[in-house]
Amino acid sequence: MKKAWWKEAIVYQIYPRSFMDSNGDGIGDIPGIISKLDYLKELGIDVVWLCPCFKSPNDDNGYDISDYRDIMDEFGTMDDFKELLKQTHERGMKLLLDLVVNHSSDEHPWFVESRKSKDNPYRDYYIWRDGKDGKEPNNWTSYFYGPAWKYDEATDQYYLHIFSTKQPDLNWENPTVRHEIYDMMKFWLDMGCDGFRMDTVNIYSKTPGLPDGKPGENIGEEYFQDGPRIHEFLQEMNREVLSKYDIMTVGELTGGCIEESLQYANNEGTELGMVFQSEQNLMDCGDKRFSYRKVPLSELKVCFSKWQTYFQGRAWNSLYWTNHDQPRTVSRRGNDKEYRKESQKMLYTMLLTMQGTPYIYQEEEIGMTNVYFDNIEDYDDVEIRSYWDRYVVHGDEDPEKTLDGIHYRARDNARTPMQWDDSENAGFTTGTPWLKVNPNYKEINIKEALEDENSIFHYMQRLIRTRKENEVAVYGDFIEYEPENEELYLYERNFEGKKLFVVLNFTENHAQFHLPEAIDPEGSRLLISNYDETPELQSRQLRPYEAAVYLWEK
Repeated sequence: MKKAWWKEAIVYQIYPRSFMDSNGDGIGDIPGIISKLDYLKELGIDVVWLCPCFKSPNDDNGYDISDYRDIMDEFGTMDDFKELLKQTHERGMKLLLDLVVNHSSDEHPWFVESRKSKDNPYRDYYIWRDGKDGKEPNNWTSYFYGPAWKYDEATDQYYLHIFSTKQPDLNWENPTVRHEIYDMMKFWLDMGCDGFRMDTVNIYSKTPGLPDGKPGENIGEEYFQDGPRIHEFLQEMNREVLSKYDIMTVGELTGGCIEESLQYANNEGTELGMVFQSEQNLMDCGDKRFSYRKVPLSELKVCFSKWQTYFQGRAWNSLYWTNHDQPRTVSRRGNDKEYRKESQKMLYTMLLTMQGTPYIYQEEEIGMTNVYFDNIEDYDDVEIRSYWDRYVVHGDEDPEKTLDGIHYRARDNARTPMQWDDSENAGFTTGTPWLKVNPNYKEINIKEALEDENSIFHYMQRLIRTRKENEVAVYGDFIEYEPENEELYLYERNFEGKKLFVVLNFTENHAQFHLPEAIDPEGSRLLISNYDETPELQSRQLRPYEAAVYLWEK
């Protein structure tokens, strides 16, 4: 197993708009982040991943970039960013940027020029096509609903947008576009940034001819996911940029099977350091975007164990429960009411005892929950608004049922402002927050968590320290026991003569644990658990959402 700093790091994801507002305009900003770096250091964070902070008209909250080499006005200035980079490094932490280059904003100068005429030098920076029989060039649909094409009267053609109409897809077939992107990446790396999280990295390459897709929820995916030249493009990016720096890279895959993922994040290092797999996020999906189902533990275990064993010795995993696009972990996988603390501690015990680089999304360290807004107008996300307009206002979906699904699955669940304390607006801003604060901030906030010795924060802090002190938790191989068990997740990790055995109760009930025959308790000691007075390793009743980790050393 080849070691690397980014394999051993703990990453904390910041959604800048919701982290900390320093000037009272209701929007989080870079000076606000700087003011809280000591908090992140106290938690034990090694890498700060910043969601897009570049200039943007904010159609999709910064994922529509109008200038790749400048900072969003609402977040601060380039000097502010340089100070953030300096302060982060001074604390021994690194800074990871979000690279969003499948598409730009329609307000980017490249696209402004591109739409002027068919012979404009920037025309081929984007994907333009004639219509077909008075309709769009093909039947592809956008991830934000409706056709993936927007008609433009100026040149009587359509441009492709896999996301919103204000996010036109860049044409990766054009080598000039690719090298513009590589030069931009070097700009930030030469400044001292420590790597990139790459947004929707597997949809850069589209199938030539852009054929019609098969009927389904996202029509055309088979022709723009994992396209024919994607690995060629990423290998070129690696040669031109990534291999020249000691950096961290992680690519977000939309869809993406495990076999294909191995090509993106292989041990040879020809493309990326690791990828985010989306399989775990698709498991509880219903037949529509905002419908859902309860996932049996055995299914969830199949997903996690498969990625652990398939990648073992072949590639490196990323470990995460949630991010800016997903609901809160404790509301989705645990119990966000009577067992909020116990279940969140259990879930992160699992995450930090698996092989891969762990990612903690902001406020997960205090067990933040989903938000339950009663009015659709209280939601900000462009995806929610587009869906509601298409399927409720102009469709036949039941508003109450759809709102229930939004409560469970909405991206805004992760985007409500940070709850720093129990003062007005949770200490996030002195103004009016851009998105309403979750009403539970009076009970769930960072000030309360720091003062409570038994808080999720302090447990997470211990977990992080425990992982750093035991390389077996980072690099050890993975062996699962009782995969069919619908209550418990049991697995073993081994590395250089040390062994971990992890016991997790995923239920709100007492569950009977039987020590597997292959596990000899002799010589083991309790390394960490989320309950007081946890006994030595033995068959017994596990308490609700109990987690215990045992260690053997030579």
